Amino acid sequence: MAEWLGIGRRARRCYGFDEIALAPGRITIDPQGIDTSWKFGDKEFSVPILAAAMDGVVGVKFAIEMSRLGAMAVLNLDGVQTRYDNPDEVLDEIAKATPPEATNLIQKVYTTPIKDKLIAKRVDEIKKGKGYAAVSCIPQNAAKFAPIAESAGVDCFVVQSTVTTARHESNNYKPLDLHKFCKERKVPVILGNCVTYEVILELFETGCAGVLVGVGPGAACTTRGVLGIGVPQVTSTIDCAKARDFYYQKTGKYISIITDGGMRRGGDVCKAFASGADAVMVGSAFARAKESPGGGFHWGMATSHGNLPRGTRIEVGVTGTLEQILFGPAVVDDGSQNLIGALTTSMGCLGAKSIREMQFVEIIIAPSIQTEGKIFQASQGIGMCK
Repeated sequence: MAEWLGIGRRARRCYGFDEIALAPGRITIDPQGIDTSWKFGDKEFSVPILAAAMDGVVGVKFAIEMSRLGAMAVLNLDGVQTRYDNPDEVLDEIAKATPPEATNLIQKVYTTPIKDKLIAKRVDEIKKGKGYAAVSCIPQNAAKFAPIAESAGVDCFVVQSTVTTARHESNNYKPLDLHKFCKERKVPVILGNCVTYEVILELFETGCAGVLVGVGPGAACTTRGVLGIGVPQVTSTIDCAKARDFYYQKTGKYISIITDGGMRRGGDVCKAFASGADAVMVGSAFARAKESPGGGFHWGMATSHGNLPRGTRIEVGVTGTLEQILFGPAVVDDGSQNLIGALTTSMGCLGAKSIREMQFVEIIIAPSIQTEGKIFQASQGIGMCK
């Protein structure tokens, strides 16, 4: 499986969404009869897609609307929502900045201290709007922020960093004890991010309810360029799904894996589930919604790092409502709208009645899948070649 890089050094080949395709099965199913539901904790979601905890994607109103549509949106507790009483003013300033100004402005904006009262306020606002309140922060802030959020009625807590392991060492601060943290929580905990079999197995042992899979594939993330780390999403999802199934056979505990990032359109979402995901987390596609707070702009979670930004602000534009992006009708030709319609249609063509069945469809290596027969789309910059 591994190939030689040079004398004494081998590496295995890994695959991303553009390098594979899904082969149709022996039966086809009416998309209307397909179940896309995903159970997390004590709640079942009809839409197995999460909105990423990015300031240009999820605000209070967005989270409420996402809940109404049967999905989960994660609010970033390290972002502008908890630093400013009126985050819309700051978000508007970021949207109006020129490209050369954007990173420096974002770094400056995120130096304003986080206010504990705003953590509770944002959670309360989501709950008052009858939304599912899921929030996220980095490990260094989790022990402090989680009790505040729980007191306000939060439904799910996400601990997220560029790379998360169950064993973190530091001489500068006391690392978060993930086992203790998960045990003390009153709500389900999602940990992330990771990409390998061994690491996710150790994260399962912490008592978490889900794990985010993916390092650096996001549209606004530059981690792979800045740090040189990451594993393509198809391979990382398959490896982590294998660990999930092994852990379930060993313990009887089924812990969800959530493929996070790298999905530009419906086909990528379908491939993520075929690779073994229980749910997916999407950022840039939702940043294009009218309800998103970024006004058509999107930036990575680590863009604000004071010394080593690992993200950039990108313009994605506003193409439609959140409902259009999830359920259509699509008014664009690039597959970035009606994600659930794409998923159910794909599942129908593949003969998969549920997400679990989708995890076992045939995957083929197909490096020409994006270009075969698409010469006119490529020359005109439309459809699959946008």
